[in-house]
Amino acid sequence: MTDVLPAGSLDGKVALVTGSSRGIGADTVRYLAEAGADVVINFRNKAPRAEKLAAQLRELGRRALVVGADLTDPASVAEMFDAIRAEYGRLDVLVLNASGGMESGMAADYARTLNRDAQLNVLNAATPLLGDGARVVFVTSHQAHFIRTTPTMPEYEPVALSKRAGEDALRELIPGLAEKGIGFTVVSGDMIEGTITATLLERANPGAIAERRESAGKLYNVSEFAAEVAKAAVDPVPADNTRLVGDVSAFADE
Repeated sequence: MTDVLPAGSLDGKVALVTGSSRGIGADTVRYLAEAGADVVINFRNKAPRAEKLAAQLRELGRRALVVGADLTDPASVAEMFDAIRAEYGRLDVLVLNASGGMESGMAADYARTLNRDAQLNVLNAATPLLGDGARVVFVTSHQAHFIRTTPTMPEYEPVALSKRAGEDALRELIPGLAEKGIGFTVVSGDMIEGTITATLLERANPGAIAERRESAGKLYNVSEFAAEVAKAAVDPVPADNTRLVGDVSAFADE
């Protein structure tokens, strides 16, 4: 057990983290379960990892529902929420963690489809299950959050632009969510050591991670950043709906 969140702070709550079979998503869902939440582990193609994580969380005395879904497929998303409704009947925490766009062999518009359109669709599909006091967290990177004012590596630019488009589209929903008592926080992090994105960037641009680490002074690892994502699910929503994690001195505000 870790003490990222106060013990019992999510007792009786239900949390869904998209893309939670590995990496930041897996650590986030673990922290939420340790704080008392029953959870939904969502994966696209890593079923054995998702099942293994669910078994570990059940040992904590939590319920854990494992649901495979392709978030770019609205029918698949609808099936996921049907399963959540059938199992739990509600949702209190939604962490929009799944993203991508640097994978090889995908359609040209895949990054935008996943990082903008799918995020909106998942939130819209979840909203009927979210009640007063519920929380939505969108996970992004400084390279995407500040893309309008601070250029990023060419290899990452299409992903950064698509993630910023997703953030903008989600932010437009904040007033409507607030009317229902649903809080919304964007968590933006610097490059995270050990993520798939960092690995792909390093492959495309050798030395990029070391260079960023040197300029920032420190880069968060997966579990450290996931802790910040989990805290965003329980901490008060910031006035600007934004939680910045790690050094931002190299990034210009809009």
